[in-house]
Amino acid sequence: MGKSSLERLRFCNFKLKALLDITKAINNNEPIDSLLNWFKELLAKELNIGKLLLFSNLEKEWRLWLDYGSENEDINIEIVKELLKITEIEITIGEKNHSFKNFDFIIPIYKDSKVIAYILLGDVDNEKIGLSPSIQHLQFIQTLTNIIMVAIQNRDLVKQSVVQERMKKELEMAAEIQEKLVPSVESLPNHKKIRFFPFYMSHYEVGGDLFDAGYINKKEIYFCIADVSGKGMSAAMLMSNFQANLRALFINSKLTSFKKIVKSLNENIIKASKGMHFVTMFLAKFNLVTNVLTYVNAGHLPPILYDYKSKKSILLREGCPGIGMLDEIPSIKIKKINIRNKSKILCFTDGLSEYSIDGQNDYGLMVAKRTMNRFDLDIKETIQLIIDKLSINKQNSMIFDDITMLGLDFFPYKNDF
Repeated sequence: MGKSSLERLRFCNFKLKALLDITKAINNNEPIDSLLNWFKELLAKELNIGKLLLFSNLEKEWRLWLDYGSENEDINIEIVKELLKITEIEITIGEKNHSFKNFDFIIPIYKDSKVIAYILLGDVDNEKIGLSPSIQHLQFIQTLTNIIMVAIQNRDLVKQSVVQERMKKELEMAAEIQEKLVPSVESLPNHKKIRFFPFYMSHYEVGGDLFDAGYINKKEIYFCIADVSGKGMSAAMLMSNFQANLRALFINSKLTSFKKIVKSLNENIIKASKGMHFVTMFLAKFNLVTNVLTYVNAGHLPPILYDYKSKKSILLREGCPGIGMLDEIPSIKIKKINIRNKSKILCFTDGLSEYSIDGQNDYGLMVAKRTMNRFDLDIKETIQLIIDKLSINKQNSMIFDDITMLGLDFFPYKNDF
C-alpha cells in the first residue's frame, strides 16, 4: 500500500473516530462549551487550522459562537451581512481584495435547506486539509459542524418544549383553580329583595377577574367584583387567597368593621404577593331590613346604579386605593346609600370599559351606560343587551382582556321581615 493510500486510510479512520466521539458526547448530553471546545481542539491540533470563526443564528440572532486565532478586525458585525450571500463552500486563498482576505475558506452550514451557521477557516495547512476537486476534507468539516450546531439547536428546542409544557400545566392548574372560584348563578344568594345576574368571559386560559356574593347573616348580603393585576398561576393563586380571606372576614363581621375588612385584605395581599400584584375591588353589602347599601371602591371602575323611578344613574366611586398598592391605606371612605326605589347595579371590570371600536376607546363603557339607562330592562336583560351590542364572545378580535359583569336588581318594597 502506497504512502498516499495509507494517508487516506489514516484520515478515514480519523474522521470515523471524530464522528463517533462527537455522537457519544451529544448522547451523553455534554455541555455546549465542551462540544465547542472539542471541535476547536480537533480543528487546531488534528487539521492544523490556525484561525477559526463560527457564526450562527440558532438563538434567532446571528452571533459569534466560537473564535480562536483571529484578530479584532476579523470580528465585525458586517461580516454576518456579507456571509448571508454565500450558499456554498467558498475558497478565498490568495484573494487579497476579498472581504474575508484573512481567511482561506468559508463553509455554510445547513439545516432543512436553511443556512444556520457559517464557519470561517484561516491559516490552513493545505497539505493537511487537501485541495481536491471534491474538497473532501472541507465537506467533512461541514458535516461535523452541522452535527454540532443541529445538536445545540435541538437541545435548545427541547428546553423550550419543557418550559412550554410546564407553562401549559401551570395554566391548566390555574384555569382549574379559577373555574372553582367563579360562582354559578344558582349559588348566588338571591332573595326577594335582591337578585343577581353574572357574566364572566376570560380572554386567555386564565383570567384575573373575580366576583363573589354571599350571606353575612340573615339580614345582610355582601357582593364583590375584583381584578388582580397579572395573569397565570401566581395571579390565580392570589385571587383564590383573596376570595378565601374575604369570605372568612365576613363570617366574622360581627367583630370586624367594614374598614377593618379592607385593611385586613390589604395586609394579606401585601404579604402574599410580595409587591408583585395588587387587586382593584368594589365591595358592598346590602341590608335586607333597612335597604341600605354600604360600599367601598378600592381603585376599581365605578359601578353604575340606576333608579327606575327617577330614571337617573350615579357612579359608585367612594373608597380608597387598590388593595396591595400601598403598605398601609391612609384613608378609607365608606359610603351608604338608601335604596328607596326599584334599582339596578352593574359592576364590571376593565375588559368592558376598554372595549374600543373605530378608535373610540371608551365605546364599551358608553354602551354600558346607555343600556343601563333603559328603564324597560331588568339587570339580566341589560347585561344580555350589552353582550349582544358588543358581540362579546371568544371569537371577537377587538376584545383584549377578560370581561366580567355582575348585575343586581333591588326590590326594596318587598318585605320578608
